[in-house]
Amino acid sequence: MNKHMARIVISLLLLAMLCLVIQSCSTGSDKSGDATAAALRQYIAGTSTAEQAMASNANELAPAQAKATQESHDIAATQTAQLAGRDVTKLATSTVTAPIIAELSMYGFDASSGKVGWIHDPLTLDVSGYQEFAYGNDHMNVTAKNFVLASDITWNTQYGDSGCGFMFRSNGDQKNPDAYMVIATRFANGRVIFTAVSDGDLANMHDLYPKDADRSFQWENDTTNRFVIVAQGNLIEIYTNGAKIGEIDTTHPPKPIVLPAQPVPPVDSSDSAAAQAYEDQLEEYQDIMEQAQQNYQVAYGNYQKEQAIFTDGFLSMLAFTQGGKTECKFDNAWLWLLEP
Repeated sequence: MNKHMARIVISLLLLAMLCLVIQSCSTGSDKSGDATAAALRQYIAGTSTAEQAMASNANELAPAQAKATQESHDIAATQTAQLAGRDVTKLATSTVTAPIIAELSMYGFDASSGKVGWIHDPLTLDVSGYQEFAYGNDHMNVTAKNFVLASDITWNTQYGDSGCGFMFRSNGDQKNPDAYMVIATRFANGRVIFTAVSDGDLANMHDLYPKDADRSFQWENDTTNRFVIVAQGNLIEIYTNGAKIGEIDTTHPPKPIVLPAQPVPPVDSSDSAAAQAYEDQLEEYQDIMEQAQQNYQVAYGNYQKEQAIFTDGFLSMLAFTQGGKTECKFDNAWLWLLEP
């Protein structure tokens, strides 16, 4: 066998061995294997071009180089498309989360503080009757320990102590639940109540009045406010329309009920319609304050027996009616999971 033939045989053996390697690397969906196979295809293209150049005249060199170049371009195009696909996914994710991250800065957090738990579609909860609840969440499989929970809430209630809000750190027991709840009502130009329920019994409660810190708060029917809860350990911060209206330490017992201003009597006492409206408002005020005082006594007594301190659990939007019909609409709602 002369030297020229030996070179050809060696080249053929080398090509055969590399082809076997490529078949092995391209089996399955392993990305590193695909990259290896691509690199080997480029190596083969280069080797093929060199061998053709050695065995061909100058006129045959150009087609061989063109073929190898095309194969290289095909590989590069495939890799570029794969990278572009990943970039588009990242861009889409970034676009969706950008408003959330921007809002997080209002509460002292940034993108590095955690991740999105869920982004919720618009939700409407309707409930009627006496002391009835309705719950809703399309992502009930997600539990949270430390988090930021936000939503626009539009309400329409027939009774001042009915309202809308959130349940969180719940054990999911429908009969004897452990859970925290924040319920906003239209009473007294806006009242927000934090409660803890332990084994189904009221075990803590704190009253907040948004107007004290949030002058933009709207209490009328069919108005919208932005509600945000920030839960970190035993501290629960509550915001309305970007203003912090209060902070609750769940290890602290219930505080005595704060009495808001009573309804103002009409200037013209001879206006029978205005006088009747005032009497109705005063009666409702007295009923709600009496009920609040009773709830405080129950919560305080139960808290003394066993502190209601919950660290993790399910979350939900909720609607509550003290009487009549209550409608709560939740929009632009999302959950951000804070790092432990």
